[in-house]
Amino acid sequence: MDKLKKVLSGQDTEDRSGLSEVVEASSLSWGTRIKGFIACFALGILCSVLGTLLLWVPRKGLGLFAVFYTLGNITSIGSTIFLMGPLKQLKRMFEPTRLIATILVLLCFALTLCSAFLWNKGLALIFCILQSLALTWYSLSYIPYARDAVKKCFAVCLA
Repeated sequence: MDKLKKVLSGQDTEDRSGLSEVVEASSLSWGTRIKGFIACFALGILCSVLGTLLLWVPRKGLGLFAVFYTLGNITSIGSTIFLMGPLKQLKRMFEPTRLIATILVLLCFALTLCSAFLWNKGLALIFCILQSLALTWYSLSYIPYARDAVKKCFAVCLA
């Protein structure tokens, strides 16, 4: 209603790009965003659990585990797009404070899938472990001072 008042009164003089119109037209209500987040996150967890169960399948289990585990993690990260939107998610992922963590996570995703499809399947298991560590470090970057606390904890334990 406020936008209509601005347009009718001639106050709406901002130049609207096509992208901003698409973003506004596709905006979801908060309830729908929460439902989308929960559904996408649950699907990610389901893929990861399914991958873990497929680990025990003879001959192909390790490759299936790597693929489903990686898809589960990608889906779980993608679920936050429902909460903050795709552009804001990308901007936050590549902020200077988490740039290295984001690159490591994406690299581990790619290396896990490459090793599952092209290279040694045993290498995929190593990349899954590295993927988990990188994803944990990335997730900690969203909690203020969490990475500093983890660093200090490891310094105390190793000293």
